[in-house]
Amino acid sequence: MKITKKIRITKSKFIKVRCPKCNAEQIIFGKATTRVRCLKCGQSLTRPAASKAKIKAKVLEVFK
Repeated sequence: MKITKKIRITKSKFIKVRCPKCNAEQIIFGKATTRVRCLKCGQSLTRPAASKAKIKAKVLEVFK
């Protein structure tokens, strides 16, 4: 009897963004359910919306 395991593949990604106010770079979760603020200046980088975060900052890179 052969036992197989199924592995779930998620579509969520981590995103590297740049703060529009102080130009600090930060890595955030693409499906954040809470507001994400810049670690340096406190500027809001994302706004939660349905199942994805609305990103207000410049996207530099998307990690898979």
